[in-house]
Amino acid sequence: MIMETASPLAGDNVRQLHETGAHHERVFLVGTERAGTPNPWAVEDSLRELAQLADTAGLEVVGQASQPLRQPNARFYIGSGKVAEIAARRAELGYDVVIFDDELSPSQVRNLEDALDTRVIDRTGLILDVFAQHAHTREGRIQVALAQYTYLRTRLRARRPGRSTGGGQAGGVGLRGPGETQLEQDRRVVTRRIAELQAELEEVRRQRELYREQRRSSGIPLIALVGYTNAGKSTLLNALAGADVRAEDRLFATLDPTTRQIELPGGQQALLTDTVGFIQKLPTQLVAAFRATLEEINQAALLLHVVDASHPNAVEQSHTVLETLIGLRAANRPRLTVLNKLDLLEHPEEDMAEIARALGLAGNYVAISARQGSNLDDLLRCMSAELRQGMIPIEALIPYARSDLVSLWHQHGVIEREEHQGEGTRLSGRLPSQLIAQVRPFQVRPQRARAAGAGRE
Repeated sequence: MIMETASPLAGDNVRQLHETGAHHERVFLVGTERAGTPNPWAVEDSLRELAQLADTAGLEVVGQASQPLRQPNARFYIGSGKVAEIAARRAELGYDVVIFDDELSPSQVRNLEDALDTRVIDRTGLILDVFAQHAHTREGRIQVALAQYTYLRTRLRARRPGRSTGGGQAGGVGLRGPGETQLEQDRRVVTRRIAELQAELEEVRRQRELYREQRRSSGIPLIALVGYTNAGKSTLLNALAGADVRAEDRLFATLDPTTRQIELPGGQQALLTDTVGFIQKLPTQLVAAFRATLEEINQAALLLHVVDASHPNAVEQSHTVLETLIGLRAANRPRLTVLNKLDLLEHPEEDMAEIARALGLAGNYVAISARQGSNLDDLLRCMSAELRQGMIPIEALIPYARSDLVSLWHQHGVIEREEHQGEGTRLSGRLPSQLIAQVRPFQVRPQRARAAGAGRE
């Protein structure tokens, strides 16, 4: 299940996968706690999440260690004494791979592999492996493959025959041998494949933009589900839209975005889209590769921030999501917080109120259970109210010949008053900004504005 950085790649088979029936690779986890570096995550919580990622990747965790650091060791990231301690435990635990909870430099990986005499990967490599297993659509596979190759490009190294770790360092400086020639060839293969994937992804991005343009012209608002991985976004999409998106109690169970049309109170139509889940230390390669998908967040009229209120790190996860939204320049989008998994709390009202206080929500949230369907009507009403705030108030007298505009208003806007008059249908209410231009020719000026204009004349 682990990326093998030392060998050339065939097609997009970036991962070395287990054969059917083979044993689970045994992994040892290593975490660090940086002194003086602000981090809401305790090292124990972060290692617990790393173990979940390993389990999702089909790996067996057999042990772990952690170390406080003033600053990372340039050679090993951790101290040499801790490296010796981890090496000494291999005979007892029989681990095959050591996984670090931080991103390592290529030289640190090489040095650690030599010192530990086993394969070493970092958190980024593990997350990429999990993404590779869970991307099923063509777009998802392209995005993950691009992220993998980008990560791999700086980690290619010459191979030495017979090394048990599956990799090795290049020969001495100034020497040119078969290993170096193969390394150069590997680099060309990877660089060429990155260019091909970028071109394919740009085509996907153009297609998405055409779809977005059609959606904007239709006036149907987009609501994007955002949240930490495994917060229940897919379950909520299924509950609200009657969809059949795969939903499991595992990290990154679903990666491929899904969009469904839903009806809000009053008959207003909206599109609800599920986006990839966030996680702390989300690899920059993935953010870049998933740019076309994540752009949906910046196009949304409303973000539903789904929080797993039953998780012991609910507050830390929420902060991670908000930091990710800031990085995506989407933090200022209208946002409604949804505290999910009400059914898993021992004291639902008290626990929800406590989490809301910790997040500073001041009552601006909806507590639900997506799995049981609890309080979904309240959520839909709040979604409708949030969308309404983002609409533009307008009054218009629409000729009977343009009944299509009346239907459009009923479907995508909010109608506060409707009168059938001799010249047409007089409507007062709110419309999405995308539809205002179609109705503007029939806009009725408010009485006070008309009276003021008459006075000036």
